[in-house]
Amino acid sequence: MIRILLYLYIGFLLGCSSDSDVADLEEFISETTSKPRGRIPPLPEFKPYSAFVYGASALRSPFKSPAAFEELTSVSEDQVPAPDLNRRKDPLERYALGELTFVGTMSKEDGNGLKALVKTAQQSVIVAEVNEHMGKNNGKIINITDTQIEIVETVPNGSGGWISRPQTLGLAESGGR
Repeated sequence: MIRILLYLYIGFLLGCSSDSDVADLEEFISETTSKPRGRIPPLPEFKPYSAFVYGASALRSPFKSPAAFEELTSVSEDQVPAPDLNRRKDPLERYALGELTFVGTMSKEDGNGLKALVKTAQQSVIVAEVNEHMGKNNGKIINITDTQIEIVETVPNGSGGWISRPQTLGLAESGGR
């Protein structure tokens, strides 16, 4: 084993020490050194740093809310009662309204009780009726027409109360899907 390694080592040394033709390499080096050398442009001059002193440190930070607002003594007209957060959730309340698509309606033969067909993000279709809830913001379906679902969401107003916010979900065009 050692002999084989010794022969390989000797063969390697002989391969590296052979007098091969290096004239092309020497010619390339002489051409490169004979060419005129380039100049590096001087560094640009930088303007000296001028410090800025922040003079509004005694004022209120724009990132904090202003001092406490006056407490409202009466309930505002647009405030509504808080939603029942303990009630059983309807299937469409697992999705935000942006994840839902109104794809059609169905009704009984007499035309009463129009129901909406709503497609979820997982491509399943759920049947929805008036007075059912949908969306993550306590939305309640108040009307269903052939072209839209009217929803009233109950959302916090930021000062401890609740306000209602109307939303509509329009009928999606099929587009051949």
